[in-house]
Amino acid sequence: MRKVLAGLGLVFLVLVLSGLVGIGFGAWVFTRPGPLPDARVVVVAKGGEGSAYASLQAAGLFPDDAWIHPVFRIAVRLTRPDGALHAAELTFPAHASMQQVLFVLRHGRPVIHRLTIPEGRSAVQIAALLSDAPALDGTFIPPAEGSVMPLTYDYEWGMGRAALLERMQRAMKRALAHAWEGRVPDPVIADPQALLVLASMVERETALPEERPMVARVFLNRLHQGMRLQSDPTVVYGLNQGAGPLGHALSHTDLITPTAYNTYVIPGLPPGPICSPGAAALEAAAHPADGTMLYFVANGHGGHEFASSLGDHNRHVSEFRAHQMSGRP
Repeated sequence: MRKVLAGLGLVFLVLVLSGLVGIGFGAWVFTRPGPLPDARVVVVAKGGEGSAYASLQAAGLFPDDAWIHPVFRIAVRLTRPDGALHAAELTFPAHASMQQVLFVLRHGRPVIHRLTIPEGRSAVQIAALLSDAPALDGTFIPPAEGSVMPLTYDYEWGMGRAALLERMQRAMKRALAHAWEGRVPDPVIADPQALLVLASMVERETALPEERPMVARVFLNRLHQGMRLQSDPTVVYGLNQGAGPLGHALSHTDLITPTAYNTYVIPGLPPGPICSPGAAALEAAAHPADGTMLYFVANGHGGHEFASSLGDHNRHVSEFRAHQMSGRP
């Protein structure tokens, strides 16, 4: 009997020691520094613990040893009260231990991406920016012209392109509503859509903040007098629907080519916006400058000369042409 008891005691001792060794080994694996040489951004795939481990192992956070995965699985279960694992694009520190990896998976902030929509881009150009953003997912219906607010938008990896586009369009609706509510009323701008069209023309005509209200006033004055708006950017848009620069200077043929947007040919505003105007252009259209200006022409220095009479305008045109011929900067 004593021999039996001694044998059982020895077996128990071996089991206890084995358990302690196993626990100690697991704790060592759990807390030891990992092989990742530098901090790294990793896209952790959806699909639970197995998919997360595959993403992390492929990114070099764990050594290529078969026994690591079972330890990771046990560690996930034992630490489950700490929270769920997240599938996201996350930053892991250099030499992250399994313990640190699990903390990042549960509490790390996803990497933030940014997509900038510059002022004055057309719907075609904005659609290309959305399509080319590598961290976005899915397809989308191309936006209507002028429906996107030019801003810088934050988003996380895997966000749907359609969802981000919807956010951009909501931003434009808010901005246009704000501009319309605070506008200086003018009978030739009958609704918010007309204000958007005018702002898009202002956006494409000048990049100088101080000139935007003056350009808006020129177009409004011409509308009041029944004059053609004669805006070159509308001609370009009518020819290529916002695909970008024509690649050549506007010719006389271009100016007389009838399109729905050619304001040398059609009366009044074009039927829709020619780009997405920014907040400053919307503000200029809603609060134009005072004055009797009817004309403007480039001055060769990045700005424009404004005139109320055709004689003054022709003089400015002659000065601009002389400046071009002289080759002066």
